[in-house]
Amino acid sequence: MAEKAVTQQEKQNDADVITDSRQKAAIVVVSLGADRASQIYKYLSEQDIEDLTYEVAKMGKTTNSQVEASLDEFYKLCLTHKMMSDGGLDYARNVLEKAFGETAARSLLEKVSRTLQSKPFNFFMKGDPKALLSMLQHERPQVIALIMAYMDPKQAALVLEQLPDKKRILILEKMANMDRVSPEAIEIVEEEMKRKFATIITSEDNMNLGGIDFVADVMNNVDRSSERRIFEEMDKHNPDLAQDIRAKMFVFENILDMDDRSIQRFVRDCDTKDIVYALKSASDEMKQIFFANMSKRMVETVKGDLEITTNVRLKDVEEAQQRIVNIIRSLEDAGEVIIKKGGDDDDNIIV
Repeated sequence: MAEKAVTQQEKQNDADVITDSRQKAAIVVVSLGADRASQIYKYLSEQDIEDLTYEVAKMGKTTNSQVEASLDEFYKLCLTHKMMSDGGLDYARNVLEKAFGETAARSLLEKVSRTLQSKPFNFFMKGDPKALLSMLQHERPQVIALIMAYMDPKQAALVLEQLPDKKRILILEKMANMDRVSPEAIEIVEEEMKRKFATIITSEDNMNLGGIDFVADVMNNVDRSSERRIFEEMDKHNPDLAQDIRAKMFVFENILDMDDRSIQRFVRDCDTKDIVYALKSASDEMKQIFFANMSKRMVETVKGDLEITTNVRLKDVEEAQQRIVNIIRSLEDAGEVIIKKGGDDDDNIIV
């Protein structure tokens, strides 16, 4: 009985976890009260205010653990921001690692670094991918690569999917080979975009842009069919780069490298139908990995459904696999699973 109670409590704790940053922000704003929240609103853009107000309006009941977790993360981010502003990156890293551990420190620094960076081309960030494509498709590949390097990976993936095969390979190569871009180079491109779109945001410091990690993140968000075509084309004339990108990605097949506890965790969030479809084209080894980390009842259900589910389109299999990968990546961002991306380097382990 006690064992069952513990299991139910663990399930409840898992259900309490909030991974969406907007929901967390809404909880913080409500917890601060109207007077303090109004002070924060002064520093937000109109779009941020609209998004945040929407989240507050639709927010339902929250548990004490959800409120405490959101406020704790907000406090740590504020603390990190102050340390980075006052003492610099190295100072902040040193203090945070001692206080919260290396993994938590790295996560906090990455989040705050993104907010401290002044992003050019911000007018592209909230645009519809199809509208962006109509504006970008006639630009030079190096210009498109520079602009996409500032985008959210998911948005960049949507734009990439719409580009012609040959052009998107060039763009991926240029993004992957980016390192640091000078303010002068950014300013030239911004001026050109200003003439065309009447919008400009200035840049103060050199910023890390693109690179293999960024391209891998973009490719993680591209649909499986586009991913396959892109790599087939890239393998023909730049196989080394293709391999480098693959080594940084997490794809469905990388589930084979995950530990049992992490597999058990993400399986709980998966739709049974997605698991059935995803396993239709999977290897026997992959099927055994799933079966070994399911309950006996779930194994019986999935095996039975696999037997009776026929004439499944490859597109449906790939979409189911992608939904499972998205769940895993979301849990990884929340620190609930450990994934190992391609390669044997320990640096590829992310908590």
